[in-house]
Amino acid sequence: MLYLSRSLKITISTIAILLLIAIYIPLLVIIVNSFNANKVAGWPVVNFSMEWWQKALTNEAMLQSLVHSLVVAAAATAIALLLGTLAAFALQRFKFFGRETVNLMIILPITLPGVVTGVALSNTFYQVLDPAGIKVGYAGLIIAHATFCIVMVFNNVIARLRRMNPNLEEASMDLGAGIGKTFSLVTFPQFRGAFIAGGLLAFALSFDEVYVTVFTAPPGVDTLPIWIMNQMARPNEANQVNVVATIIILLSLIPVYVSQRMTERAAKLQK
Repeated sequence: MLYLSRSLKITISTIAILLLIAIYIPLLVIIVNSFNANKVAGWPVVNFSMEWWQKALTNEAMLQSLVHSLVVAAAATAIALLLGTLAAFALQRFKFFGRETVNLMIILPITLPGVVTGVALSNTFYQVLDPAGIKVGYAGLIIAHATFCIVMVFNNVIARLRRMNPNLEEASMDLGAGIGKTFSLVTFPQFRGAFIAGGLLAFALSFDEVYVTVFTAPPGVDTLPIWIMNQMARPNEANQVNVVATIIILLSLIPVYVSQRMTERAAKLQK
């Protein structure tokens, strides 16, 4: 067991507290400013009002951008869950020529700067496919997001597959269970947590994406992050952004809670 001196404990605790303050104080400022009665966000907040909440929740542009973000993130996550899981099984369960190269190609999109990915996809959509008569439109935005969402699912699932015991699946099939039944009752429950975690990460990454969206979104389509960026250029509308940010902060607590519950449940099952 590692023993720390009293001075080192105080130093580590102080650093941890400062880091927490640096993370959560800005979030607190956003939440408080969402109730600011003034037209321009500021600190300290003197007068409080629900006016900006009413305006933000009835803002058609904001609601439309939210719908676009949810649709794109959900579709990209669905694609990522399917392809990422299949790729993880293929690379983990089978040996073939070029396996490491394929693994690198799957992971590469998440390592590239978003600007590079956005420019590459934009050139492909509008300079290669468009002249050939293939209009990707809204589907192109979903595909663009799926390219990096797949990595989130792939990394989580393949990491779990490497720790799984294949003998359980063999025993299931020896006892007469088919491939489908073995997968649903033996295989999937073992990597279900990693599957869901990868899906949550993929959804969050897509929902928050800016750079790729800027280059690949069709005309007239703004996602919520793009709408927020546009509103920040209008100081008189900044408090509406604070309202939207507050809602996102509160909703973000849900997947965090679910993830923690799943981790605790998995830990109990292992015991």
